Amino acid sequence: MNVQDAPIGIFDSGLGGLSVALEVRRRLPAERLLYAADSRFCPYGTRTPEEIRWRSLLVAEALVERGAKLLIVACNTATAYALEALRATFSIPIIGMEPAVKPAVELSRNGRIGVLATPRTASSERLRLLIERYAATQDVRPIPAPGLVELVETGATDSAVARSAVAPLLEPLLRDGVDTLVLGCTHYPFLRTAIAAVAGEGITLVDSGDAIARRASALLDLHDAHARPGHPGGLELLTTGDVDQVGAVAARLLSEIVTVSHLPLPETPSIAIESAHSAMCAGSVPAGA
Repeated sequence: MNVQDAPIGIFDSGLGGLSVALEVRRRLPAERLLYAADSRFCPYGTRTPEEIRWRSLLVAEALVERGAKLLIVACNTATAYALEALRATFSIPIIGMEPAVKPAVELSRNGRIGVLATPRTASSERLRLLIERYAATQDVRPIPAPGLVELVETGATDSAVARSAVAPLLEPLLRDGVDTLVLGCTHYPFLRTAIAAVAGEGITLVDSGDAIARRASALLDLHDAHARPGHPGGLELLTTGDVDQVGAVAARLLSEIVTVSHLPLPETPSIAIESAHSAMCAGSVPAGA
């Protein structure tokens, strides 16, 4: 397959990464997007670091085997715990997600910033270092938000249930005058309406989707891998979960019907994946990475 005709691979534990896929499609409409939802193991935010790495490697391998020319890890939790192993294992360019702390600092008027994230991302070393790097002098508060991913996975994004789930998370931030809120999980942009309803007009919401799309375009430029002019772009979904259920929720989130296929993953990992997973669990990166 010619590299220009190859798809961009995108994956997440579930359907939240579709918020990133939408941004990529807006910026790169000629590209074919191959999206993998590891719905069987969703959400990653409550899994152990070892499970997150293991599943990320398996899903990434499936996308690479299907010809992906670029891989987007559309999951902050998978990025925090698996990005180094992924880059050590696969030779294609790989883009990771990180909460939009840097742009939040630029947007905040009073230096008080909340980062809504999955429990794993909220407690990750990667987020701590990100805050230390870009917001050391700001008041940045990571807020673990269990349960929000599951809401999106059922399609209940703009409902009384969603607003009720968001309200207790935002209450202490609003009380303390936080003026900027980072949506630190790719599922959360689908809850933007519910979050904005609770937060009110005084809160600026920021996420990473557009920045990831711009980075993908830049990497395709660098590798001369953009789809040819007139190439019919598209979005194809793969899932490790129930195809009908995932298709119904995806249609609700995207406001369109998309093709969904089952993604079978091997019971026995490849040697490369076994090596990367073992090395990362031992606290090191495979030689030659």
